Amino acid sequence: MNSVASQTFSARTRLAALLMAGTMLASPAFAQGVQPPVVAAPTVPVPAAEAAPAAATIRSITVTGNQRLEGQTILSYLRLRVGQEYNRAMLDQALKDLAATELFKDFQISDDDGALTIQVAENPVINRVILEGNKRLKEDKIRPEIKLAPRQIFTRSKVRADVARIIELYKRQGRFAATVEPKMVSLDQNRVDVVFEINEGPKSKVRQINIIGNEKFSDGDLKDEMATKESGLLTILSSNTSYDPDRLAYDQQKLRLFYLTNGYADFRVISAVAELTSNKQDFIITYVVEEGERYKFGKVGVESELRDFRPETLKTLLPMKEGDWYDAKQVEDTVESLSETAGLFGYAFADINPEFRRDPETRTMAITFNVAESPRTYVERIDVNGNTLTQDKVVRREFRLNEGDAFNSFAVKRTENRINSLGYFQENLEIERKEGSAPDRIILETNVEEKPTGELSLSAGFSSIENFLLQASVRQRNFRGLGQQLQASVNYSSYSKSVELGFTEPYLFDRNISIGGSIYRRDLNSFNFINNDRRTTFQQVTTGAQVTVGVPLTEYLSAFGRYSLNFDDVTLDRSLYYFGDQCDPLIAGRYLCDAIGNRTTSLLGFTLAYDDRDNRIRPTRGQALSISQDFAGLGGSVKYVRTRLTGSKHFNLGSRFILNVSAEGGYIYPFGGRPTPTSDKVRLTDRFQLGEPQMRGFDIRGIGPRVIRFSNVDLTDPANPILDASLASRRNLIDDALGGRAYYQGRLEVDIPLGTGAKELGLRPSVFLDVGSVFSVKRPTLTTLANFKDPLDNLTKNLCRNATTGTQQFATRPVGEDGLPVGAQYTACPEGFSSLSPFEERFYGDTWMPRVSIGAGVNWNSPFGPFRIDFAYALRKEEGDDTKRFSFNVGTQF
Repeated sequence: MNSVASQTFSARTRLAALLMAGTMLASPAFAQGVQPPVVAAPTVPVPAAEAAPAAATIRSITVTGNQRLEGQTILSYLRLRVGQEYNRAMLDQALKDLAATELFKDFQISDDDGALTIQVAENPVINRVILEGNKRLKEDKIRPEIKLAPRQIFTRSKVRADVARIIELYKRQGRFAATVEPKMVSLDQNRVDVVFEINEGPKSKVRQINIIGNEKFSDGDLKDEMATKESGLLTILSSNTSYDPDRLAYDQQKLRLFYLTNGYADFRVISAVAELTSNKQDFIITYVVEEGERYKFGKVGVESELRDFRPETLKTLLPMKEGDWYDAKQVEDTVESLSETAGLFGYAFADINPEFRRDPETRTMAITFNVAESPRTYVERIDVNGNTLTQDKVVRREFRLNEGDAFNSFAVKRTENRINSLGYFQENLEIERKEGSAPDRIILETNVEEKPTGELSLSAGFSSIENFLLQASVRQRNFRGLGQQLQASVNYSSYSKSVELGFTEPYLFDRNISIGGSIYRRDLNSFNFINNDRRTTFQQVTTGAQVTVGVPLTEYLSAFGRYSLNFDDVTLDRSLYYFGDQCDPLIAGRYLCDAIGNRTTSLLGFTLAYDDRDNRIRPTRGQALSISQDFAGLGGSVKYVRTRLTGSKHFNLGSRFILNVSAEGGYIYPFGGRPTPTSDKVRLTDRFQLGEPQMRGFDIRGIGPRVIRFSNVDLTDPANPILDASLASRRNLIDDALGGRAYYQGRLEVDIPLGTGAKELGLRPSVFLDVGSVFSVKRPTLTTLANFKDPLDNLTKNLCRNATTGTQQFATRPVGEDGLPVGAQYTACPEGFSSLSPFEERFYGDTWMPRVSIGAGVNWNSPFGPFRIDFAYALRKEEGDDTKRFSFNVGTQF
């Protein structure tokens, strides 16, 4: 045979080691302390110097060392066959073919005079793939990206690919300093565990944003337009401080839009470079811009091929005029406005193209809005997809268009608003417009994504209004998928207790008539403070039921009628406020004594409501107005007419700032009898009250008419300096709010948008200004108890009373151990008698003059329930008003 015989061709694991160069697989974690074999690169023996025959014949091929793979399988990867002539180049190619399979960590070919022996050592099988160190990115996010899996053949190329995928995942999270170190732990039976040790590193922030080339606008103005923000104390809650390549491209578009909006039609971003610092923890972004010259609008016109669109009429409606500064956003809004206008005439696919004519010499931009001819469209079909619980008819009945109707863009927008107001589906739902079977046909496709409409809550909390509170409620706003509302609730607090069951059918017998009813029992405890002790003044227990019917009169105007029947029982603590079997005005006050008793209220009322808001749950624009009246007197013992007016309007200020302006007012007119000389004809429990939470900056029922009782004062002192000093410490007084027949209230509130991070936390801050007053009540008969001052010894004598017999007498002076009287006044009452401290009642707050407060607050959907906190300051108040700067609620809806 030729000299090729008896030579060995080998390619041990050194070839595989070279393929893994640059990774960390050669770490000490290999084989649990066993060092991997040291192998050299694959070599081919150098041929002998003497000339060799061109080829020899393969007599046999033997495969050894294989455990899992069949010999024939290994041979199938090679081009060598028995009986085939071969040479050294063919054996070298066979080694390369074995290496390409990545199935072997060691392999060689021996040649014994044409008898070839292929000796292999197979790559191990993966037993487990383990992730260590990943905290910010959970396994369920990483494992779908990893290609290695148990029972697969281990290869180093797959390891490298998986390392790259994991690092890319962390880069998407803004963690560019993340590193991944793969390790292999050898097991028996040629198995291995692959361990990815992950060092996540800190989140890479944007340390600095540099802008070069801007002369017309400052860096701060341009940075305010960008979505990406520089990291700092003011942006600690924002998620936009991390580097994101997509956000970088978006910011370039924002810059361009900003300049185009301000007339710089030639503006361009020359370059935008993001540089990672050496520690891979921060980015420095640099923009190079060219502002160009500022343009004005030239001639502006409209050309229309639609017969319903008259160019001369539309031109008068264009917002831009010749000579105004060029504004690209205004042009874009005009195109959208013309499209919506065309949609009102039934042209769903109106083609409106603005034609620009730029004049660099005069720096003007002339524009012609070309409205191309298109067919009038009709609704071919309405599709509703994605609703699994909600029945089709619940969605379809909100449509302002029917199949076969002429298309109307206003009706489509109104339909979107009505569906969003249901609160059954994802926010900001939009109806897609698709071409129908003909050019004049359109398909309206509504793809909804249902969200939970059932609420089951059991919560406890603490509020500054009610102290401890407990709430349990079950509510289904889409009962049986028919849009019906079913609710049951139980509330308990130190201020109020209630149980209520209610049901509402929005479409009775599939007609646009709503009907609802509820039964309830409510216990209300009114209270005041004596020193630091909270004392209940009166308790009102109301048991009743109500039925409501609603009918829409127009698209935005609805009428509601209601009837309720209430049984009220107002009581006072007999042991505290009664003298014998009668309410004692000296202790309770005449206004409380007149309020007690059982009464029946038969109430018939109506409401006219106008509402064109874009969303009744979270409105951003639109208005709501209502007028309501309730007539008490169709039976029962209470007779009055109560009238209320309410109104609110929402303005979208841009950049997600929402302004809410609201106002309301009411008046109660009594009839059927005359007021007693000592009390108002309208009951204390029926009057309007105002304070927290309606008027922030004031305590609960802290505004309006009230009686304040000053106790433990020397009423024989002519100076009697009790007013200012006593009002400074409200809790040392008995302070009873009386309410009023009339009230008004106004509010300005601006919702402030936050970054994505704060939004995900459920934070919604706002600033507000509240104005209001409650007034108009008959001045109550006030009571003053001045103890007698004996002119003989100039000492004060306290009054003593026997609660059983009703007799009264003056106290005597206490007697000391020596049997002589002590003390500077007569304070000792006989057995069975109690001492009455001197007091004076004063009346405050019955004025229409406004109270004004300003402040800021935040809503937070916290893990333990909804949370509302407000800081407010009373800019204007009246004497006797009770102010409060801080208030919060936890565990109740707001």
